[in-house]
Amino acid sequence: MNKVLHPQYITDEQGKRVSVVLPIKQWQQVLEELEELDDIKLYDDVKARKEPTIALAEHRQKRQLLTW
Repeated sequence: MNKVLHPQYITDEQGKRVSVVLPIKQWQQVLEELEELDDIKLYDDVKARKEPTIALAEHRQKRQLLTW
């Protein structure tokens, strides 16, 4: 992500910032970064449970057997 954001701020009558406007490309990049952080958090949460794992191929094979 381009680490330099170029926000524009919308302020109220007292000059307090109440909203931010970003170029759409930067907003999309922010959303992608947030999604990646969510994925990392989910991974960390699952790893912390220390549950047994199985190989992806084994999982797919079991799922195929269930769908027939």
